[in-house]
Amino acid sequence: MSEENAASGAPVGIYVHIPFCQSKCPYCDFYSITDLDRIPDYLQALKAEMKLTADGGLRADTLYIGGGTPSVLSPKQMGQVVDWAAAYFNLTPTAEMTLEVNPATVTTRDLQDYAAFGFNRLNIGVQSFNDRHLAFLGRRHNAEQALAAVQAGIAAGFTNIGFDLMFGLPDQTPGAWKKDLLQAIRLAPKHLACYILSYEDRTRLHADLQAGRFAPLSDLRTADLFRMTHDFLGAAGYEHYEVSNYSRGSRWRSKHNQKYWNGLPYIGLGPSAHSCQLPHRWWNHRALDHYLETIAQGELPRADEEHLSEEQQMMEALFLGLRQSDGIDLADFQGRFQIDFTLYFHTALDRFSAEGWLDLDSRNCCLTVEGMLFLDRIVDELVEMID
Repeated sequence: MSEENAASGAPVGIYVHIPFCQSKCPYCDFYSITDLDRIPDYLQALKAEMKLTADGGLRADTLYIGGGTPSVLSPKQMGQVVDWAAAYFNLTPTAEMTLEVNPATVTTRDLQDYAAFGFNRLNIGVQSFNDRHLAFLGRRHNAEQALAAVQAGIAAGFTNIGFDLMFGLPDQTPGAWKKDLLQAIRLAPKHLACYILSYEDRTRLHADLQAGRFAPLSDLRTADLFRMTHDFLGAAGYEHYEVSNYSRGSRWRSKHNQKYWNGLPYIGLGPSAHSCQLPHRWWNHRALDHYLETIAQGELPRADEEHLSEEQQMMEALFLGLRQSDGIDLADFQGRFQIDFTLYFHTALDRFSAEGWLDLDSRNCCLTVEGMLFLDRIVDELVEMID
């Protein structure tokens, strides 16, 4: 990756996975463990991985510390991670530096320290302001702590604060979701990520669902909540720039996440982290033990890699492009794949347009709000048309 990046001069994004949590949320399928005593060993290995990965030609303009629960690291430990990333990956002076935090694990003093390390974007894992829903999701914090965490971020000097919310929970009513959204906009975050609850394999929530311990919210009711989210946040001044993401104007979009959606290069560090420099993609060992053992042998902790064919890249361009409100840039698509998008897919595009699922003009193809509800179906049909 580094040779291609150095040649092109394209800045990369750096993602660091912190694989630790105080407890495991029943819906989460991201890799994490609860043995916090292993943090020092992990940090030593992380520094070694950075050194093995780094190249003088690399230049990064985003740093995203995610997890897991990054805020289980002490401020001193977090400061080390930032220093290493800056040294090994030549972070630009204006780099977007995002830190994920859990409301149950941060104080105002912690957040002040994080800000002093250069973090300029704070993402808080709120999920809900409803204590009953937080209990169902297995979160360690309550609504009062969620509010306190946002206020602490403001007091610490963060001007770019966002948080995650989750909807589509069993028995969730429009009124309950509206209360969450109202509380959110009262706090005036620059960014909101509103995710539909999913039941991933290997999670405790999926096992509970399979065992019949609760009934999921119907697709129709979940779709109604999705429409409500779009309308309500739009009226409050938020742009719906990606299926699950809203910002107070383009300035506050996640620059790091846009790298994933737009096929730009990024490096993932830590257990289970993924990296990409099209057409090359690779990912790390998932288990911490395997990760540590490989690095101890002086090797990169890669579990596997793949080279995407042009057809696979086109499939990804369809799916990731249509996730975004800006949609697919037709000239860019033709430049990458030597295909006239409108002509190639015209039969499906005409039908989707008649359904009210997409808007197509001479420059872009983008989904409507209704179309976003059928994203997977639309992409599947387009993919079937690829020779």
